[in-house]
Amino acid sequence: MKTSKTYKFIVYIFLGLFSLYFLFPFIWVILTALKTETEVFAFPPKIFPDIPQFHNFVDAWTSQPFGVYFKNSVIVTVLTTIGQVASCSLIAYGFARFDFKYKNLLFILLLSTMMIPWDVTMIPLYMQFNIFGWINTLKPLIVPAFFGSAYFIFLLRQFLMNVPKDLEDAARIDGANEFQIFYKIFLPIMKAPLILIAVLNILVVWNDYLGPLIYLQDQSKYTMALGLAAFRGVHDMQILPIMSITLVMIIPPILVFALAQKYIVEGISGSIK
Repeated sequence: MKTSKTYKFIVYIFLGLFSLYFLFPFIWVILTALKTETEVFAFPPKIFPDIPQFHNFVDAWTSQPFGVYFKNSVIVTVLTTIGQVASCSLIAYGFARFDFKYKNLLFILLLSTMMIPWDVTMIPLYMQFNIFGWINTLKPLIVPAFFGSAYFIFLLRQFLMNVPKDLEDAARIDGANEFQIFYKIFLPIMKAPLILIAVLNILVVWNDYLGPLIYLQDQSKYTMALGLAAFRGVHDMQILPIMSITLVMIIPPILVFALAQKYIVEGISGSIK
């Protein structure tokens, strides 16, 4: 027992030190954002600022309409997450729990879309959205999410295939219709993989740069990723503003990932087995 505790202690110490290797860039961004211009370019480099300069965040945030960028990113991220969760859960439920003609063929066709790079469909999608009059709006970034993602549908289908059929049979005997079975039985069961899908979608959409760059032209429609790129172009040689805004941008995904870590593990393990 004593050897086991000593071994665990050594392992935890090693893992803690090893994690610092990956956390160091993030820690360096935080410390740099709190320095003065003199401290940033000091040689030899100073790790800790003498007096934390919290006004660096305010100065950088107010130098451009980052409040508008943040609002646009939140709108796009929230609506796309709702669309992915709603559409993917319904489609995966249909593929996993119903038998219909050409089901396997349709599912193979759905999975085959994962092999098509987004670069190939970029121009046709732009032309289509241009016909709809959606260019320079947030609609091209939001509406496609309500038609599902092949990867997320596959993830949910694999999870639902492991659910015993006795659950829905018992619900039908009690008089539940198909929507009630889906809403009251399967949605609670799918909590972990649905949170996993939500987190993955948030990470992708929040950091998406190419999509907003193609479809958005007006600065009032910019997302945080596009606004940060424009901000870097203006303040290319100014490290403090760039570090401050970069830190503000990466905090929300980190918080989401940290809060949902338990469900991410459950969702992945439940979908694979």
